[in-house]
Amino acid sequence: QGLQAAVLRVKLRRLDVWTQARRAHAAQYDQLLKSSGVRAPFVSALGAAGHHLYTVRTDDRDKLQKQLAAEGIPTAIHYPTPIHLLPAYADPRYKIGDFPVSEACAKTVLSLPVHAFLRCGDTERVVDKLGN
Repeated sequence: QGLQAAVLRVKLRRLDVWTQARRAHAAQYDQLLKSSGVRAPFVSALGAAGHHLYTVRTDDRDKLQKQLAAEGIPTAIHYPTPIHLLPAYADPRYKIGDFPVSEACAKTVLSLPVHAFLRCGDTERVVDKLGN
């Protein structure tokens, strides 16, 4: 625990810089995705997002994920199952179809790379490969 705390204490000093870098990458994605068929994440005007994830929505998620993987671009599917369908939250009152928005999101979300260490041009490359 002590070693982990020491490492995290050092990392904490860089948190603001890393958060600003992720926000800059997310802003680039926002601009680049405007003319694509991929829906960028919604960010409320009430606060600033930290963008620990940049999760887009697309009806062609599986195809796009394979396409990006073939180009060496890592992606992830976060929250592939809606909460009401997870065994840990099982409730006989809720079944498939009761929460259609969350179910649709679970089938269409794809997280693109948005870490603080992306290089210049990485976001452009990712969006370019989405179009192939």
